[in-house]
Amino acid sequence: MMNRSLDVIVIGGGPAGLAAAISAAGLGLRVAVADCAQPPIDKACGEGLMPDSLGALAELGISLDGCDTGWFRGIRFIGREGAVEADFTCGAGLGIRRTLLHGLMAERAASLGVRLLWGTRVSNVKKGQVEVNGETLHCRWIVGADGQNSQVRTWAGLTSGRDYERRIGLRQHFQIQPWSEFVEIYWGENRQAYVTPVGSQEICVALISRHRFQSFEASLAHFPELWARLESVPRSTPVKGAMTITRRLSSVIRDNIVLIGEASGSADAITGEGLAISFRQASALGQALAAGDLSLYAAAHRDIAGLPHLLGRSMLLMDKHSWVRSRALRAFARRPSLFARLLAVHVGALSWKGFGISGILNLGWRLLTA
Repeated sequence: MMNRSLDVIVIGGGPAGLAAAISAAGLGLRVAVADCAQPPIDKACGEGLMPDSLGALAELGISLDGCDTGWFRGIRFIGREGAVEADFTCGAGLGIRRTLLHGLMAERAASLGVRLLWGTRVSNVKKGQVEVNGETLHCRWIVGADGQNSQVRTWAGLTSGRDYERRIGLRQHFQIQPWSEFVEIYWGENRQAYVTPVGSQEICVALISRHRFQSFEASLAHFPELWARLESVPRSTPVKGAMTITRRLSSVIRDNIVLIGEASGSADAITGEGLAISFRQASALGQALAAGDLSLYAAAHRDIAGLPHLLGRSMLLMDKHSWVRSRALRAFARRPSLFARLLAVHVGALSWKGFGISGILNLGWRLLTA
């Protein structure tokens, strides 16, 4: 492998890296993926794929047909002020264990001829050169997909940017039949709990907070209705944690090095759009690599990341300020159609232009009078 020339080497074999490899290989490029881990690669996340995520995944040639997945038709917000729910207008969403999704993506990459170098140490990156297990590999393009703490980003000198938020997330799975056809988001003081069906007899519960957790159980007890359902339910996995960061970088390309996924910036997990962002970025990156012009990807990257960052920072206001959260939940409960239209914007079924100035003014008025 080391003696062969490559068009693209992707450093990082998570979903973002595999998506980039699939996109590039599908356009005829010779691609390898290097990662120090062994598959399947897991990560603490909510494990829900909204309709836009499924559409982007399908464009990469990956189908979830026949897999043990959960199904949900929309999103439900639950707080002390009440509850509000809305259906997706562009199809249903699916919940899938991260390890299962990773396995499917690795299989797709291998079927396209991508060389998967698991358990591989990448020690340095230069223009046109990557040191892999102590040997120098020459390639035309280098893709950094190595996550929030990206070493490729540091090597390339692409660290300039801004971090807006850092929060802690914990995840655990429970052996119980899903009780809802929605992804349920429970709002508490400075924390949220997400419940996603990921199988016919399993749910994923993710907790997110800006403060350190005493324990998963202690934090879950802050949501009495949810705790009452789950206190005695068997756990199917141990607790797993991760940091969720809102980050914008000044640039995601330098020479022949390009960043994708959380290595290239990220929105808070509250948006549920992390995978969808990566899949869209991968499609844009594949086109740019095939055209030999990374500036095409840089422009697409800005557009792809814009809306999730805006919505994420707006939702974080509900986390930071109890009066914003209370007014928003009351306003949505009184006007469910407003919540439905915002959800449509969130999943790309309705543009901000379609939402309209009247919609924004209506939302502002409802928040003021809630």
